[in-house]
Amino acid sequence: MTTQVIVLNGGSSSGKTGIARCLQVVLPQPWIRLGVDDLVDALPPSGGGIDFGAHGEVIVGEAFRAIEAAWMTGVAAMARAGARIILDDVFLGGAASQERTRTHLEGLAVLWVGVRCDAEIAAGREVARGDRAPGMAALQAEAVHAGVTYDLEVDTSATEALACARAIAARVV
Repeated sequence: MTTQVIVLNGGSSSGKTGIARCLQVVLPQPWIRLGVDDLVDALPPSGGGIDFGAHGEVIVGEAFRAIEAAWMTGVAAMARAGARIILDDVFLGGAASQERTRTHLEGLAVLWVGVRCDAEIAAGREVARGDRAPGMAALQAEAVHAGVTYDLEVDTSATEALACARAIAARVV
């Protein structure tokens, strides 16, 4: 079955978005890049059930989970309608987050990719970005991978986004 969705899971500032952009260049067909940051950015100023702690914690409430479920239903519908999707996500709950995503994507051909990055390197990127709560990258660097199973893992600590994208593209059928 032809790959319909590529799920990139990694902590904040791990390099997922850069890889996703590179995938859009190296893959021969058009792919739509969607990410959890797009969802969060689309929420109302009140936060929509997600809050960020002073030390980088992400606190997710029931309101956000409901919005996230609707979002994922829409992402899956796009893939079922023929769009190829690159999903840039952060599995805050590790395996439980993957299971929620897997349920929405049931019946679709999904390539699960872990995007790893050394916590110190991700923290440095976080500072350079200037748009993340300090500590978020370090808190998420390993936690988002807990219990998650992948078809492929890449590490952006010493590998550029384009090389990671090429490795992922080689697994897309």
